[in-house]
Amino acid sequence: MPDFEFENMHDGAVFGLDEVGRGPLAGPVVAACVYIPKEVYSLAFIHELNDSKKIAKPKLEMLYALIVQHCEWRVAEISPSEVDEINVLQASLKAMELSLNAMSTTPCFALVDGNKLPKLPCPAQSVIKGDHKSYSIAAASIIAKVTRDRIMKALHLEFPYYGWNSNAGYGAKVHMDGINAHGITDHHRKSYAPIKNFMLHGSTRGAIDSAV
Repeated sequence: MPDFEFENMHDGAVFGLDEVGRGPLAGPVVAACVYIPKEVYSLAFIHELNDSKKIAKPKLEMLYALIVQHCEWRVAEISPSEVDEINVLQASLKAMELSLNAMSTTPCFALVDGNKLPKLPCPAQSVIKGDHKSYSIAAASIIAKVTRDRIMKALHLEFPYYGWNSNAGYGAKVHMDGINAHGITDHHRKSYAPIKNFMLHGSTRGAIDSAV
């Protein structure tokens, strides 16, 4: 379970950074930066924070609302076309950089989920599986996931053939069937193998889901 061990190593404001959306065939990459002030550490909801993938949707929404209420946070998104242009790793790093730079509090230190560091204006540490280890990173993972899920649900209203309200743009069967029946949109990542396969051959079949 996460805790504040990493945050407590530093005296000033420590920010947590995480991103979601590297694997999907469609939609943006979204990153979040969260600063949990010291006076918030004792609030009960903090101890419910965890990797967003391990939290049921109703609880995820509840935690999102509490983080928004009690913490400082920002999100940034990178469009599918820019993901294609700079690659998904660079898109993830850029989104995290943008989200931190949008914060109003000056950071003392940043904790970044994963094993790569974006270009940041403060010292930082990458933490593998950081959303399992740091409350700040876990909070960022929740903000990023809920934000991206909402984006994909909104896009689903405009493009109902792909099941984005339930698969968030990943290569689920309903999504692949929708591509094969209705083609692709500007929200699809054209550098990803199933989309490239469709553009070349008119079918996603035989491609590896979410492969770049």
